[in-house]
Amino acid sequence: MAVARFLEYLALEKKYSQHTLTAYRKDLTTFSLFCEKTFDLKGLEEVNYSMIRSWIIALKSQQQSARTINRKLSSLRSYYKFMVRTQQLTTNPMEEHLPLKTAKTLQVPYSQDEIRQLLNPERFPDSYEGCLQFTIIALLYYTGIRRQELIDITPEGVAADKRSLKVLGKRNKERIIPVVKELESYLKAYEGAREKVSLGRSTNYLTSLKGEKLTEKFVYDTVNFYLKGVTTKTKKSPHMLRHSFATHLLDNGADLNAVKELLGHESIAATQLYTHSSLDQIQKIYRGSHPRGAKK
Repeated sequence: MAVARFLEYLALEKKYSQHTLTAYRKDLTTFSLFCEKTFDLKGLEEVNYSMIRSWIIALKSQQQSARTINRKLSSLRSYYKFMVRTQQLTTNPMEEHLPLKTAKTLQVPYSQDEIRQLLNPERFPDSYEGCLQFTIIALLYYTGIRRQELIDITPEGVAADKRSLKVLGKRNKERIIPVVKELESYLKAYEGAREKVSLGRSTNYLTSLKGEKLTEKFVYDTVNFYLKGVTTKTKKSPHMLRHSFATHLLDNGADLNAVKELLGHESIAATQLYTHSSLDQIQKIYRGSHPRGAKK
C-alpha cells in the first residue's frame, strides 16, 4: 500500500508522466522481490542500507551499468524520502548513499550533412508507412522533442496552419514549439497521406496504418534503421536527434535560454550539457573575434 500511495503522490502532486511512473514502479517491485528472496522481507519498511548494498552488488553482477544502477537507486531515494516526510518511517536508509561514479562519455551529435542525407525523402518508401517514418524523423530533428512527447502528440496539438506544435512534456507540462517552413510542408504531406488511407479519427496525430498509437520501440527502430544509412556513429537513437537539434541551434548562434525553453528543460544546467558539442564552433568564433586571437 505504501508504494501505491507513493506512486499516487508522484502522479497527482509531482505530475510525473506515465512513462516515469512505470519506471518507478518497476524499480521498487524489483527491489522488493530481491529483499523478499534474499532477506525474507515482506515489505520495504524494514530495509537497511546493508540490504541496499547487497542489491547494488547483485545488479553489478548482472553487468548493469553504473548509470542504470544510479537510476534505480534514485527511485529508492525518492520513495524513502516520501516515507519519512509522511511519517511512515523515522529514518531514510538511503540518506548517506553516494551515487556510483560513472564514466563521462562525449555524445557526438550528427553533422548537418548527415542530417541533410537523413532527411532526403527519396530514402523512404512511397507509401503511408514511408511518409509516417519520414515525419517521425523530421519532427524529432526539427523540434527536438522527446520520443514520448512525439508519440503523445494529438491532432489538436498541431496548429491548423501547421506553424506551431503543442507537446506534453515531463510532469505534464505543456509547451508550444514553433514550426519552420520545411517542417510545415512535411506535416501537410503527412496529413494528406493519412487522409488517403482513411485511418479515421484517432486520439494520436501519428498512428500506424491500422490507426494504432505508435510504440516506443517502433519509433526507436525507425530512427535507428535510417540513421544506419547515413552515419557510422555508434549511437543512433531519437535522443541523439534531440541532441543534434540543440547543438545545431547553438552552433548557429541561438540563445541558450531559448534552447532551454524549446527542449522543455527545467534548469539551464541541463541545457548546458549540449554546449560542449559546440566547442569547435565557439573556438572558431573566439579566434576570429578576440583581438589577440585573430589571424594576421
